[in-house]
Amino acid sequence: MNDIMKDLTGIAMAIVGVAILFTLVNPRNKTSQVIGAATGGFATMLGAAMGNQTNSYASGGFFGG
Repeated sequence: MNDIMKDLTGIAMAIVGVAILFTLVNPRNKTSQVIGAATGGFATMLGAAMGNQTNSYASGGFFGG
């Protein structure tokens, strides 16, 4: 019974892998544009988080300075 479940799990994972691969390489999908937009947005958020903080919290207002 355990071998049958292992085989079925392997087949299911292969089907899911082929579906993901098809989605990524399908020319009708805009996968590269979506990935680019997501990484661009992440880079913007990261830059804002790492940049100079000039609000009252960073200048000591929150901590009593």
